[in-house]
Amino acid sequence: MFDLSQHPHRRFNPLIREWVVVSPHRLQRPWQGQVETTAADARPTYDPACYLCPGNERSGGEINPAYTSTFVFQNDFSALLPDTPPGDVDHGGLIRAEAVQGLCKVVCFSPRHDLTMAEMSVDEIAQVVATWTTEYEELGHNPAIQYVQIFENRGAMMGASNPHPHGQIWGTGFVPVAAAHEDAAQRDHYAAHGTTLLADYLALETAAGTRLVCENDGFVAVVPFWAAWPFETLVISRRPVAALPDLTAAEQTALADILKQVTTRYDNVFGVSFPYSMGLHQRPTDDGDYGHWHFHAHFYPPLLRSATIRKFMVGFEMLGEPQRDLTAESAAERLRAQSPVHYRQRG
Repeated sequence: MFDLSQHPHRRFNPLIREWVVVSPHRLQRPWQGQVETTAADARPTYDPACYLCPGNERSGGEINPAYTSTFVFQNDFSALLPDTPPGDVDHGGLIRAEAVQGLCKVVCFSPRHDLTMAEMSVDEIAQVVATWTTEYEELGHNPAIQYVQIFENRGAMMGASNPHPHGQIWGTGFVPVAAAHEDAAQRDHYAAHGTTLLADYLALETAAGTRLVCENDGFVAVVPFWAAWPFETLVISRRPVAALPDLTAAEQTALADILKQVTTRYDNVFGVSFPYSMGLHQRPTDDGDYGHWHFHAHFYPPLLRSATIRKFMVGFEMLGEPQRDLTAESAAERLRAQSPVHYRQRG
């Protein structure tokens, strides 16, 4: 008989309407691929060579203030610019391009160079959430901005150019592809059922419990049924709000708490500072009707079997569709079993 835990199969991702191949039997294969080296985890609280530490000079020549909490500045090497001239190219609908405008910012989470989100306190992370909320509102009020993408790349493996705890905020003059796919799927589900897609999905997950990682009064973290990355998680608000400003003060604190819980469990899996890309997905900012949107966050970590073996999206994954070996249920079980206390902070 068909068994999800044993037999190859495909799982459907209703948020983006795409499939992922799951091959649980492949976990038995020996690994002779690339093995990463692990860098030393110890860092000073202040690094005079770090362009994000308080009082230091950045690459563009600006001097950081002696900040004591969060610190936001416009990216010195922005991928998008606010003054790009309008223009487009269209040759038969096959060669197309359009000029885009936007703003890119950097958010330093803490003045301390040695911390990660997992090692920050809930109160400290709550200050980050408050900063994200302010930036979302300010960028969203700009008529040239249609979407605000808040994200963090953690670790050199995920392209982070600096270990100082920080993330980025891109305000774009368009709705990016991933958000556009989620918008369409959520809109159609709401029109058909009168409830948000993620509210209905969350009800299924909390009833099953097999993919649940951790939870609090405001949020639930699960390894989604359709996860493509080995220890991918999805953080969903219990109340179907559309964006950060819709959260109550208690829910903002609950978001800080769940982010700490997830990142702590990540670090505890292999006893290292776990690399990942994390991003918040919330409604676009063009003043449209987005009652169908349900606030959530994605974590995409690449580590597979240990701190030195990572998942690569290559071959069939690039040319066909995403594929994974570790089932979502097994990943959730492993994350759920981790201590909520960070391994470096245990007595």
